[in-house]
Amino acid sequence: MLDVDNLRPAPGSKRRRKRVGRGYSSGHGGHESGRGTKGQKSRSGVTVRPAFEGGQTPFWMRFPKRGFSNPTRVEYAVVNIGDLDAHFSASDEVTPEALVARGLVKDPRCGIKVLGRGELTKALVVKAHRFSRAARDKILAAGGQVEEV
Repeated sequence: MLDVDNLRPAPGSKRRRKRVGRGYSSGHGGHESGRGTKGQKSRSGVTVRPAFEGGQTPFWMRFPKRGFSNPTRVEYAVVNIGDLDAHFSASDEVTPEALVARGLVKDPRCGIKVLGRGELTKALVVKAHRFSRAARDKILAAGGQVEEV
């Protein structure tokens, strides 16, 4: 029966601290103290960075680098006029949210750009971040409106 006066931790839950470097009979190494034999990682105070390969040319330096990746690149999701004509009815308002909802754009990225491929036969109110000149002309020629968000 468990009482307050005979409480004990579960067997195996409490372990003695590992005392290294205290002789061979301790079970935790004599002069090696569980660090193996010799070498950089057996010394005290050493920290080896993750990609270090012991002085050999590291993996990331062995191969030639090509090109340039611009971290400030602005990349637009593009939609063509013909797609708008097929998926929207006359006098609809085309917004970035509507384009995502109808599956014309998966990821808006930095914004949406409307391009001029295809024909537009309906007057649409198109709201997007950028328009090509051909797209703008075709939307206005069909009687629609162009609004930059």
